[in-house]
Amino acid sequence: MATGLLNEPLPACYGAGRREAGCDEAGRGCLAGPVVAAAVILPDDFRHPLLNDSKKLTERQRDKLRPVIEREAVAWAVAEVDNEEIDSINILRASILAMHRALDKLPVEPGAVIVDGNRFARWRDKECLTFVKGDGRYASIAAASILAKTRRDEIMRELHERFPFYGWDVNKGYPTAAHRAAIALHGPSPLHRMTFRLLPDIQLTLPI
Repeated sequence: MATGLLNEPLPACYGAGRREAGCDEAGRGCLAGPVVAAAVILPDDFRHPLLNDSKKLTERQRDKLRPVIEREAVAWAVAEVDNEEIDSINILRASILAMHRALDKLPVEPGAVIVDGNRFARWRDKECLTFVKGDGRYASIAAASILAKTRRDEIMRELHERFPFYGWDVNKGYPTAAHRAAIALHGPSPLHRMTFRLLPDIQLTLPI
């Protein structure tokens, strides 16, 4: 069960005094919709007892933390890469591109970048460090995880209004049994990622 409680609050960043931006993405494993990324610069002394990897928090906790992050951050930005771009360049490159776009949108230029995961492409001339499970180690990455996740959930709820068959208001585009059953029944939408395995052992094409 997600409690979101930590023994000690996460440190804001890896290296103090250099205006680090934490980056993370949401939606990488989804069958539909965009991948969304966020970049967050927190004050070096920022601490919050709930702030952790967004996947370990409840939706209510994420929604509660979002305005705190937006208010307390030195700077933050969110960006996305849509399903057509994902199909064109692959999901890894799309995830990195989304993070680069978020960094580009920051109103304050960071001195360094720290990223959740183990793969990233250098951004400008800044030092870029990757940390496996970094969203559970540094608050700026955890904050980026929360902003990316909450924004993507909003997008999928909006897209659900256009394509209600797939249950995106609930599954957010992830490969649940109900989502795949809806794809089998209705076919893929223009927002599905056609390079992904939408249904086991079946090749799908967009309807003409």
